[in-house]
Amino acid sequence: MPKIGINIATGSLQQAEMIVGIDLGTTNSLVAILHPESRQPVVLRDQEGLALVPSLIYFGENGELLVGEQARPFLSSHPERTIFSVKRLLGKSYKDISDHQQHYAYKIVDEEKDSLVKIKMGEKFYSPVELSSFILKELKDRAEHMLKMPVSKAVITVPAYFNDAQRQATRDAGKLAGLDVLRIINEPTAASLAYGLGTDKQQQKTIAVYDLGGGTFDISVLRISNGIFEVLSTHGDTYLGGDDFDRAIVAHWWPTLVGSEKSKAVDPALSASMRLAAEEVKRKLTTQVQATGKAAGLDVSLSKATFEELIAPLVERTLVCCQQALQDAGLSIHAIDEVVMVGGSTRVPLVKEKVSAFFGRTLNDALDPDEVVALGAAVQADILAGNNIEFLLLDITPLSLGIETMGGLMDVLIPRNSKIPYKVARQYTTQKDGQGSMRISVFQGERDLVVDNRKLAEFNLKGIPGMPAGFPKVEVSFLINADGILTVRAKELRSGAEQQIEVKPQYGLTDQEVERMLLDSITNAGDDIKLRALTEARAEGELLLGQTEKFIARNASLLTQEEMLRTAEAMQSLQLSLTLEDKDLIQRQIEALNEISRPYAERAMDQAVAGALKGRSLQ
Repeated sequence: MPKIGINIATGSLQQAEMIVGIDLGTTNSLVAILHPESRQPVVLRDQEGLALVPSLIYFGENGELLVGEQARPFLSSHPERTIFSVKRLLGKSYKDISDHQQHYAYKIVDEEKDSLVKIKMGEKFYSPVELSSFILKELKDRAEHMLKMPVSKAVITVPAYFNDAQRQATRDAGKLAGLDVLRIINEPTAASLAYGLGTDKQQQKTIAVYDLGGGTFDISVLRISNGIFEVLSTHGDTYLGGDDFDRAIVAHWWPTLVGSEKSKAVDPALSASMRLAAEEVKRKLTTQVQATGKAAGLDVSLSKATFEELIAPLVERTLVCCQQALQDAGLSIHAIDEVVMVGGSTRVPLVKEKVSAFFGRTLNDALDPDEVVALGAAVQADILAGNNIEFLLLDITPLSLGIETMGGLMDVLIPRNSKIPYKVARQYTTQKDGQGSMRISVFQGERDLVVDNRKLAEFNLKGIPGMPAGFPKVEVSFLINADGILTVRAKELRSGAEQQIEVKPQYGLTDQEVERMLLDSITNAGDDIKLRALTEARAEGELLLGQTEKFIARNASLLTQEEMLRTAEAMQSLQLSLTLEDKDLIQRQIEALNEISRPYAERAMDQAVAGALKGRSLQ
């Protein structure tokens, strides 16, 4: 007889399994579900009605571990033992965050420049993945307590601009917390789902999702048609958010406090206290024109006008990202039908004012900006559970992916802004006779030369049979799954030799590097095209010289003395042209050598065919 579960707390029928949606935030995190009866997404609240769990971790001197609201008091009393903004460290190396080290009261270990960061707490070392897992474990326990049932499956949201390393780190953190992470979903896409945009199959809309949270900013342009969510472009800054508003306030107060309390100027407790006071004052200024607070027992105050003056450059940076996202999507501002506001920092009046003015329309901010992403994750969880087949989400990859080819060129297999999941394959061959292996180097970026891009991974395909150059057929395939994680496979088609790796970079791209890559690809486009053409011509010339040399060695008897001399002269001319910066000259010398070699190459072919047919009769 089948068992039917009943939720003791609510008296309602209990599902056999609940997939939850989790917004793992820089400042706060929360869990949401799709209510089994109302079929509406709802956030899970505790007995006090609170949904937000502060993304804080406190390590006590006696080994106790406190997460969430319980850790908050220790931000000011024991800042060196309280972890905050760990999301900003996911998938990052010390080199990536070295310029921001002063923002953290806890100790970030500087070991190898290109390895993932670690945080030292007492005698132990923790990775951002482990620390994030503590927060996710707290959310998991919280959900199980409220739902009165085990929770083992989840959808977790990330900023749209999170790269491969950061997405993989988020997934790994979920595994450590005991969760089967069914999908990593972009936060702007989740927000669109929460607003129910696209539920009308007849409706077609182009929307901009402006997401300004505690630590990250994202702008995404989506087209919704027939229930299909298509991300047209995305842009953002992984080091821009409400935390930076707080720091601007602290920097404004700092000279005054240092002047009166010099002994506390380097005290981490003072810094933490000022940051908390700045956050409190910022919240008050949402509805007030003047606000006051206390930092380490000292009175502090700020006017709304001064606050807006302090943060204006930060808000302007978000609008630059908006302009870039529109440009990438090939759209004008007038093409945007809706502007959705997401993230707690969008409560700031100046942010709303500037964004509304930029897009020239009223903003869509009806839902709680702190909760909207988690609500959308719950909708996606319901889709994965098979309860809603009306929606299809198509996200994109923010930077081009490809491999290194002859001459150090970047051969792009997956262009930037391609929809994911995505699969592509391309065939390559060997450059030398008897070559038994091929190095596959995977790069990410927008420049024509791999030296200007970021290497993600490298491996050797071994076991290629000894064949003349150009004979082996090596198929290289790229597969990006729905989470944005890349798998690269290489297979020699004649022998079946095969190898594949899941690309897990040891460190991630900083937002500045992503922006630099995109900018460099635009400003250097003309030079890159010329350099690629020159590099390809040189590679073609070197290949032809090698092939001609081998042909003459095997078939010298077929050439007249005049042909030998003309060929030698043409080869010398081609060799010389390869040292010059003239692509057209190289092409002319290639054509000249081909013209000289064509007659005796045809004679060799005729002789080979005659030899093969000797003694045979044609039917």
